[in-house]
Amino acid sequence: MKINPAKLNTFLMFKLPSAYLCGVRTRSIDQNRCVVTVKHRWINQNPFRSMFWAVQGMAAELSTGALVMSKIKQSGKNISMLVLSNQASFTKKATGKITFVCEDGNQLNQAIAKTVTSGEGQTVWMQAVGTNADGVVVSTFKFEWTLKLKS
Repeated sequence: MKINPAKLNTFLMFKLPSAYLCGVRTRSIDQNRCVVTVKHRWINQNPFRSMFWAVQGMAAELSTGALVMSKIKQSGKNISMLVLSNQASFTKKATGKITFVCEDGNQLNQAIAKTVTSGEGQTVWMQAVGTNADGVVVSTFKFEWTLKLKS
């Protein structure tokens, strides 16, 4: 079964309801790229009338994590995944519709292949860039994912 936006959004509703209620939605996913959006609304705002940083983080993490889930599923192996660390920078107030894009599918392929062939855990840094409707970068998140074969 292939992972697609509808399945990911249903997954959010049942497994990560806070992200779903805040409006985080997967728009597209393919071999190398995942696009997730979230719109600034009353429920996800901070006192400064912009999107709360944690809501941006949920959308950014989903854009990277959905690629990880998809690649693990494609590998046919039983691999665990976990965020080890993350970094974020904020360059503009996040208002309106924010789109997070992760394009790190190729480097993820290498990490999964190395995990499978060596049997040792691997880490991979993945980046999600959030832009507003004008194409201006509002935030950049980097997540260090760990991959390990389950026994």
